[in-house]
Amino acid sequence: MASFRDSDYLVGLVLELCKVPYETEWLEFKLNETRPERIGEYISALANAAALHQRYAAHMLWGISDDRHEIVGTTFSPAAAKKGNELLEVWLARLLEPRVDFRFYELTVEAKRVVLLEIDAAFQRPVSFKGVEFIRVGSASRRLKDFPGKEEALWRTWDRTQFEEGIAAAHVDDGFVLKELDYGSYFDLVQVPVPNGHKPILEYLKLDGLIKASPAGGWDITNLGAILLAKDLSRFAGLDRKAVRVVQYQDMKRFRALREIEFTEGYAVGIDRLVDYVLALLPANEVIGKALRRSVSMFPPEAVRELIINMLIHQDFGVSGAGPMVEVFDGRIEFTNPGRPLVDTKRILDAPPRSRNSMLASRMRRFGICEERGSGIDRVVFEMEFFQLPAPRFELPEEFTRVVLLGSKDPTDMDPGERVWAVYMHACLRYVLGQRVNNQSVRERFGLAGSESSKASRWLREALDEGVIVLRNPKVGTRNRAYLPYWAGQVNGNGPFA
Repeated sequence: MASFRDSDYLVGLVLELCKVPYETEWLEFKLNETRPERIGEYISALANAAALHQRYAAHMLWGISDDRHEIVGTTFSPAAAKKGNELLEVWLARLLEPRVDFRFYELTVEAKRVVLLEIDAAFQRPVSFKGVEFIRVGSASRRLKDFPGKEEALWRTWDRTQFEEGIAAAHVDDGFVLKELDYGSYFDLVQVPVPNGHKPILEYLKLDGLIKASPAGGWDITNLGAILLAKDLSRFAGLDRKAVRVVQYQDMKRFRALREIEFTEGYAVGIDRLVDYVLALLPANEVIGKALRRSVSMFPPEAVRELIINMLIHQDFGVSGAGPMVEVFDGRIEFTNPGRPLVDTKRILDAPPRSRNSMLASRMRRFGICEERGSGIDRVVFEMEFFQLPAPRFELPEEFTRVVLLGSKDPTDMDPGERVWAVYMHACLRYVLGQRVNNQSVRERFGLAGSESSKASRWLREALDEGVIVLRNPKVGTRNRAYLPYWAGQVNGNGPFA
C-alpha cells in the first residue's frame, strides 16, 4: 500500500472502520492497550488474518469504544512508547518474522486523539511474534498451531495468490494513479499510442492487471503495476526495499565503497538507465584498431544485462527487507537477489524454464525486455566463454542467490576447482547447443594453442576424475574422445556438487 497517507484520507479511513458493526478477524478496537507483547501478538494475528481473508491489510484502532465503536480518545502514544531501552516500533519489528510492514498513525478525529495501526497482509508464510504464529478467531487472537483448519486454509490462500496480484496502494483516485505510474513509458513499451483522456488510459492499465477497481472506491494499484511502472518505489510501502542498489567498491573487498546509488524506478521503466549505469562502472581495456582507439569492457555487456534482468525477475518478493543488488569490485561483479533459485544451479542450463513471478516475467517479455525460454543464463555462459573469461559462479548464501562474474584470468592461474567448473559449464553449454565437447573445443574455450593439447587433456581428466563429465563413448580411442555433462551420460543423474 502507499507508504504515505494524507490526514484527510486517514481520518476518513478511521470513520469508515468505526462503521463496521463488530470486530472482525482483520479489525481490532482498543482504548489504551499499551503492553508491547500484546501489540506484537495482535500484529502477527492480524497480518495472518488479512491474508486469510484476502485483504491488502488489517487495522487496529486505539481510542475507540469496544462495544459501540464510538470515538472516545486514547492516551497511547506509539512514538513515545518503549520496551526497555528500545523504541516500541523497533522492538516489534525485530521480533516479527518474516518482516511485515506496519505503520502507526497518531490522529485527531472529532477533536479526540486516535491511533491507527495499519498492517500489511502476510505473504507466502505466516508472520510470527517471538517465534509464535498467531491468528484471529472471531475477535480473539490465538496460536495458529491450535487451529489446523485455519492454518491449512492460510497456506491454500498463498498457493492461489501470486505476489503480483497483491495491492501496493489501495483506494486511490485517478490522479494518484496517473501521477505515480509512468503510463507514458508503458505505452511506449507496448508500442501503442497514448490514449486521449484519462479514462481510456486507466482502462488500459486495468485490462493489463496493473490496477483494479477498489471495493472501497477508486483504484487499487497492484504490486505488478507498481514494480513495473512506479516513478518512485519508495512511495509504496513494502516495495521500497525492492529498489535496486548498485555499489562500487575500491578494491576486491567490501571495506570501502566508492559510490552507491539506489534505482527507485519501476523495473520496466528504469531498466535501461540501470543497465547503462552498471556498464559505465565496469573497467575497460583500450584496444587500438587500424585507425582508432576504443574502450572495450572487461565484461561482456550482454552477460551483464542478462544477469540484471534475471535477478529482477527471479527474486523472491516474500523475503522482506531485502532487494536486488549489483556490486562492482576491482576484477569481479556480483548480482544478488532475495530467494533461492527454483532449479538446481548445476542444472541451470538444461532445466526447463520456471518463473517464480510468472506475471512479471510475462510483462517483461511482452515489453521486449526479457525472454521466458530459459535462455538467459545460457547466453551469459556463452558470452563468458566467447571472451575466454572464467565461468560464472553461482552461490547460495542463506535466503539469497548470487551470480559472480570474474575478470580475465589465465587458465593456468586458476585453481583446479575453477577449471573443473569451467569445463563442466562448457560441457553443459555445448550439450544444450547440440555440439561436441572434445580436446579442440576445450582449447578454444580457454584460448590455448594447438600445441597445448596436453593441457586441455589434463583439464578434461580433472573434470572426469571429479565426475562432472563422462565419456560419450568409452570405447573410442583417445584422439576421438568426446564428453558429456554427467547428467546427460548417467541415467540416475547423480554426480558431484550434490
